[in-house]
Amino acid sequence: MILKLSKTIFVFQKILMNIRLFFELIKFRLSFLVTFSAVFGFLLSSNYINYFSLFILIISGFFITGSSIINNQIIEKDSDKLMNRTKNRPLPTNKISSRNALFISLALSITGLILMVLFLNKLTALLSFFSLIIYTFLYTPLKKVGPIAVFVGAIPGALPPLIGWAASTNDISLEALIIFSIQFIWQFPHFWAIAWVCDDDYKRAGFKLLPNNGKKNFSTAVNIMTYTMFLIPLGLLPTIFGITGLVSGVVAVVCAILFLIQTLRLIKDYSKTSALRIMFGSFIYLPVVQLAYIFDKI
Repeated sequence: MILKLSKTIFVFQKILMNIRLFFELIKFRLSFLVTFSAVFGFLLSSNYINYFSLFILIISGFFITGSSIINNQIIEKDSDKLMNRTKNRPLPTNKISSRNALFISLALSITGLILMVLFLNKLTALLSFFSLIIYTFLYTPLKKVGPIAVFVGAIPGALPPLIGWAASTNDISLEALIIFSIQFIWQFPHFWAIAWVCDDDYKRAGFKLLPNNGKKNFSTAVNIMTYTMFLIPLGLLPTIFGITGLVSGVVAVVCAILFLIQTLRLIKDYSKTSALRIMFGSFIYLPVVQLAYIFDKI
């Protein structure tokens, strides 16, 4: 009886360890946030909510996002070993082999795309496949080439709201492109703030994401400020085009101004602390603004 109980506990612990490993591999929090952006686009697209389609979007979107993230880690396995922030990930520590990680990635992406084709529409599946390909085979290797990687990476980074919109409407409208553009521009201060904070790690790995030859100087800080400034007028477009109401437009503008203030500090002192504030500001800005749009729509 005791032996049987011990075996049961061992199996249960093994299952929990594998679940935890899976969540680490797909970066659960990041996958969740990306999937939420797709849900945001879905909810914003119509006054009617098809809950079954929404459920399929959440599952399939989460799977494809997880697959993209795993692909990135497979390619960057050796680079991740060189950086303090990534050296303890499952692949660099050999908690899982690249072969097994690739198998999981393929299973997730294929399942996600099939679900989209069967229960949503082909446009949603095509956009998701396009996003996965760009993220895996263009953005990831370009990180060692230069700051062009940020522009390329901003495309799949901004596609989730467009994918969510397409899942609901089977269409890419002007309104869909507006919410795409907000998330696209947001990527630049977000990426560059992270690159500024993690500059030492990135240099060890050979990543070249900062503009102006990778220098943490006035020009780079101004670039970050400029793209953040664009979020102020962009934040009003959903209100102007009738996607949402006035309240969310005001919230978006206020959040963009608060975000912008953080960039002014970076211009003043070029410090890692100021860059860190921008990084956390970017994490706060996007979900707050998206939630404001959703609640104003409802």
